[in-house]
Amino acid sequence: MSDQFELNAEVRNDMGKGASRRLRRAAGLVPAIIYGGDRTPQPISLNRKDLEKALEDEAFYTHVLTVIVGKEKEKTILKDLQRHPAKNRVMHADFLRIDDNVALKVHVPIHFLNEDTCVGVKMEGGMIQHQTTDIEVQCLPAKIPAYIEVDMVEVAVGQIVHLSDITLPEGVTSVALALGEDHDLAVASVLAPRGVEEEAEGVEAAAGDVADGGGADGDTKAEPEADREE
Repeated sequence: MSDQFELNAEVRNDMGKGASRRLRRAAGLVPAIIYGGDRTPQPISLNRKDLEKALEDEAFYTHVLTVIVGKEKEKTILKDLQRHPAKNRVMHADFLRIDDNVALKVHVPIHFLNEDTCVGVKMEGGMIQHQTTDIEVQCLPAKIPAYIEVDMVEVAVGQIVHLSDITLPEGVTSVALALGEDHDLAVASVLAPRGVEEEAEGVEAAAGDVADGGGADGDTKAEPEADREE
């Protein structure tokens, strides 16, 4: 994957909450930091408008990014983003330095395909439920996929799509599956229509009453005196 994003940054020398607040309010900048590798963390500031425009592209969150600080270019990925809880404005960004020869872990978004023509939806009236919207993968920086596709077309009501059902690109592995079969998490499923679910629950409840010896009025047979515990 080639670099498709470049951000111009300035070295940030004025540290602390007060300094960060002044950057955001007066200069229209966003405080950020570049860290990782064998170098010390580098505080920087980014133009808010440039950063927010880049964030509109989904690929920005998984692509290798080039942050230009003066005459130096840093290869990074976006590691963390802090937003204002009420206004949703970007408050701070963290960028991790990368090495082309060192694998890293990154969360990649899922693109669910053919949901409208899914068998469980179109033919059986079910509803798709997403258990997660991204997958954590491990790979070399050049192998990071922009997204992972999950085709829902043949998923029927009651079926669950697990991590192990997804074909990942070559050189890309699931972090969870690497821990063992017990970590084969659900990604999506197709739920039965509400009326069908309620009917099935009613049948199961009735079957349970019969198995317990219940009659139509819910009474149970009395135990023989000899079988009762004192």
